[in-house]
Amino acid sequence: MLSLTIREVSAALREGGTSPTELCRKCLNRIKKTRHLNAYITVTEELALKQAQEAESRLLRGAPRGPLDGIPFAVKDNFCTENIRTTCASRMLKDYAPPYNATVVQKLLDQGAVLVGKTNMDEFAMGSGSTDGAFGPVSNPWSYAAPYREQAGSTADSDWVIAGGSSGGSAAAVASLTSYLALGSDTGGSTRNPGALCGVVALKPTYGLLSRHGLIPLVNSMDVPGIVTRSVSDAAIVLDVLQGLDIRDSTTIRAPPSLPELPEDFDAEKICVGIPKEYHSPGLSAETLAQWSRVADMFERAGARVEQVSLPHTQYSIVCYHVLCCAEVASNMARFDGLEYGHRSAVDSSTEAMYASTRHEGFNDVVRQRILCGNYFLLKQNYQHYFVKAQKVRRLIAEDFRRVFGSGVDVLLTPTTLSDAACYSDFTQEDNRTRSAQEDIFTQPVNVAGLPAVSVPIALSRRGLPIGLQLIGPSLQDKKLLSVARWIEQRVGFPSLHDYGDSSESNNDTGMTKREQTSTV
Repeated sequence: MLSLTIREVSAALREGGTSPTELCRKCLNRIKKTRHLNAYITVTEELALKQAQEAESRLLRGAPRGPLDGIPFAVKDNFCTENIRTTCASRMLKDYAPPYNATVVQKLLDQGAVLVGKTNMDEFAMGSGSTDGAFGPVSNPWSYAAPYREQAGSTADSDWVIAGGSSGGSAAAVASLTSYLALGSDTGGSTRNPGALCGVVALKPTYGLLSRHGLIPLVNSMDVPGIVTRSVSDAAIVLDVLQGLDIRDSTTIRAPPSLPELPEDFDAEKICVGIPKEYHSPGLSAETLAQWSRVADMFERAGARVEQVSLPHTQYSIVCYHVLCCAEVASNMARFDGLEYGHRSAVDSSTEAMYASTRHEGFNDVVRQRILCGNYFLLKQNYQHYFVKAQKVRRLIAEDFRRVFGSGVDVLLTPTTLSDAACYSDFTQEDNRTRSAQEDIFTQPVNVAGLPAVSVPIALSRRGLPIGLQLIGPSLQDKKLLSVARWIEQRVGFPSLHDYGDSSESNNDTGMTKREQTSTV
């Protein structure tokens, strides 16, 4: 039952094949059995069972609210949830319980979906491995699956694999069958990166299509709520529920008219697929390159026009993003001063000393580093040289995409990440900024341009870990993008963890000690 798609389990609920309460208990039991993944910061067991009982009552009356009624879901812990701890995986907010729900969370609850928990992440979404949060790192469910363990042998227990970030908990939750969908946030690839590494579908919608109200901000001009599911059709269902105007978020836009369901008879002959030559990046693994070529050939054999295109300014995207990200981080993090909410230091010798001590105790090194960089970029003598210049480069990057899509290209096909997931020890040898720059090279330009993109799992590597590819589309063409993604999904036949039994469950707590040691809360 837990391996079914949203559409399948929704039908089962209506036909009496299972009940919302039974389904909720299955997910909660699964969360307990996969605690070694550290995917959740808070499990909302009591609330979930109450919501499931309410959904069951509606279904018995024959009055379901929609396709998500009774469906368990999880939320990244940087989305506000009413009276439920929302931490951003930081000591700064370790006991913060917001008085309201984020708009996207409320929309899911209004549809009758059942909230089973808040998922783990990098602190304040600053990272690409879900290794830097105050509650310890997230482990990739495929670390415990048969294909990886057979290849890794004895090292599988001693050096587990990252889930990607910063929405690693959401991707791990969906991949390990503890929820049918999860919300992530995507500022530079934070939903697509873990989606690719955990073998699930991860959608970054067009900027403004989903409300950011209640999403604790990282970079306001690039943050987008992301959708994590196990199938492309499921992502389309969730997108339909979440998209649209929100009076609480002035950046939201009206959802374009589209078909309620993805077409069953999508014709690949009618599209042009662009292959950006600049995405043949140093560090791209041979296996990822092979899968990229394989899918491009698949399109060509199906009659699609496949052509090489150029996005010349994408090579400057990471540097541009670093300046803009740090500048907005410095501004956004200023609200965490220890006065109104969140952590407050015991130092009381002066207001300034309390501010300084609060922020030093509450933020980790990664967050503090970005705040300091952002303040430097925004100094009066540096503002034109860094911030203004980065905004100009951002415009050039966006114009590259507009030019390519204006030339007749329907979608761009690229890798999502350089390779499959790294082992924890290898990933943490380099600093957060270096790893983020490396891992976001294919995903980040999309956020600069505000375009929709989706990562689709394609195959398992020789190590037995997922490899994903990314599709990028023109603004507001999210449904068409998902139609192309579904066409790929139907042809690659990517396996799920369910295909390997309960291999993601583990009684081996070897990795738990590491996670507990790295947790600061």
